[in-house]
Amino acid sequence: MRTNLSSQISLNRVSPKYYKPENTIDRSVLTRFEKIPTNIYETVDEGVKCIADEVIRKIQERQHDGKFCTLALGTGASLRPLYAELVRRHKEEGVSFRNAVIFNLYEYYPLSEQGSSSIGQLNELFLNQVDIDRQNVFTPDGTIPQDAVIDHCLLYEQRIKTYGGLDIVLMGIGREGNVAMNEPGSTAASITRLIFVDSTSRSEAAHNLGVDNLPPCSITMGINTIMEARRVYLLAWGDDKTDIIKQAVEDKISDTLPASYLQMHQNATVCIDLPAASHLTRIQRPWLVTSCEWTDKLIRSAIVWLCLLTGKPILKLTNKDYNENGLSELLVLYGSAYNVNIKIFNDLQHTITGWPGGKPNADDTYRPERAKPFPKRVVVFSPHPDDDVISMGGTIRRLVQQGHDVHVAYETSGNIAVGDEEVVRFMHFINGFNQLFDENQNETIRKMYADIKQFLLQKKEGDIDTRDILTIKGLIRRGEARTACTYNRIPLDHVHFLDLPFYETGRIEKNPISETDVQIVQKLLQEVQPHQIYVAGDLADPHGTHRVCTDAVLAAIDEEKNAGAAWLKDCRIWMYRGAWAEWEIENIEMAVPFSPEELRAKRNSILKHQSQMESAPFLGNDERLFWQRSEDRNRGTASLYDKLGLACYEAMEAFVEYKPL
Repeated sequence: MRTNLSSQISLNRVSPKYYKPENTIDRSVLTRFEKIPTNIYETVDEGVKCIADEVIRKIQERQHDGKFCTLALGTGASLRPLYAELVRRHKEEGVSFRNAVIFNLYEYYPLSEQGSSSIGQLNELFLNQVDIDRQNVFTPDGTIPQDAVIDHCLLYEQRIKTYGGLDIVLMGIGREGNVAMNEPGSTAASITRLIFVDSTSRSEAAHNLGVDNLPPCSITMGINTIMEARRVYLLAWGDDKTDIIKQAVEDKISDTLPASYLQMHQNATVCIDLPAASHLTRIQRPWLVTSCEWTDKLIRSAIVWLCLLTGKPILKLTNKDYNENGLSELLVLYGSAYNVNIKIFNDLQHTITGWPGGKPNADDTYRPERAKPFPKRVVVFSPHPDDDVISMGGTIRRLVQQGHDVHVAYETSGNIAVGDEEVVRFMHFINGFNQLFDENQNETIRKMYADIKQFLLQKKEGDIDTRDILTIKGLIRRGEARTACTYNRIPLDHVHFLDLPFYETGRIEKNPISETDVQIVQKLLQEVQPHQIYVAGDLADPHGTHRVCTDAVLAAIDEEKNAGAAWLKDCRIWMYRGAWAEWEIENIEMAVPFSPEELRAKRNSILKHQSQMESAPFLGNDERLFWQRSEDRNRGTASLYDKLGLACYEAMEAFVEYKPL
């Protein structure tokens, strides 16, 4: 059973010539916008094997010389695959780490004795599984008194010097460009110190640790300490690091982006996979650095970029515009700007449809969806109980209004994203109802009400809710989802709550996807046998639930394909995005426009999820509520089509087709 198919989604096939230059001259041409040496790998596995080779080579070189090898290690998500590979080399190939000296890059402060710690995670991921001498493991102490921190940090710096400095630093990069826990504003001269960690970095670290909250501060190795290391590797994998990697590698050095200081290091390397590299100039805009292998998507990307650069719609671009902006190759290929313009204009025009399920009795040659069969059976998979309306609420209403048989499948309960005050309000109503209308006044309800009030009164940060509370929170979200579906005229027997088991941990960190999760999805698909499937494609979701849910659906489809399911031959799979990102226009294959009234109706369906308004626990750093994010994104897509000279709509929802591997 393949449960990681989302990692193989590749919207744009990137030619190896852009990321695997054949010689030094080609590399210097391709990377002229890059100010830190950057290695791009096709897969995470390929990347971590190459880095592991270099780390082990240095350790063994030091072993041969009878010396220690000093490593500074972080604990971010990007380092986990590397640690797994190093552990594998130790267990299967006998690689020894006896001469390694470990310095933990940072520790949270203040730590309680029971609190989750950085060194605890490092032990679990790596140190406890290899033969490192525990006397050679050093970490900042997150439990010392505050008045002793300064001396403790100076001692940590001195200990690094005692071992001759750092041979290798292995670290990731945070969403704000922080390295170790050096926040924006950190200076190049900073050394090990106590630093306040902002909410973005703290929530990211908490997610990596699988806890709900972390202390407000950290004792972190400073920029200067890291810069004095003889070798630095910065690792980043996946779509959610694209923008920050481009800024760190290609923009100017700035204290607002601490990772950019690595531009001054003589032996630093950024190691990324193709998804993380997707916004680097040589990948996203290769025509600016070399001759291109032109594909339809690359041409579309280039023309959209040229339109936004010149402020012109597609059909007003001239030969001069192409020549002055590095796109003269397209004039050679197509003969004139007009020929390129009309091709791309028609390509984009054909993505727009007001009939997401296909228009019956119409020529569908240039339409994104087939006219037949009609009506279609449709399954919309929603990771949480509101992603359906946030991401494609307008399209759902269209599908229903146009007569299709629409099912909505909520993959997780979403129970941890409900505030405690919602539980109190809900239980207050139930208890009051019980007192008014139940002559016997059900004792079970009264006791549960009292127990829940008492638990919430004593609840501390990080405490896991009781199973009763989690169940109530799940019921609250179910009720909201049913209300939204009823508003969109979806019959309640077409509303499915899958409650995939991987989610039910009560914490941010979830269990790995299992066959049980996949089988639940597969059973629904076998029952409905849809002609259309809609699935979440926003894999940059910071909490990771969307990716796991998408993997469950794709694995179920893969199992059905392997079993020769007849229904799959007449089914198309569309990926949507919603709260976190939008598809790049060069990748959009279906754009569903709607009017101001329809946008307002979509907003109303999102507002049915009242527990996810201002008091929702996981709104992130974006201060806008989900309905505001959704509207801004949908209006932005429509505005982009308008700027390109296409039809002007109030808003658009965009989709990309997924073809089973």
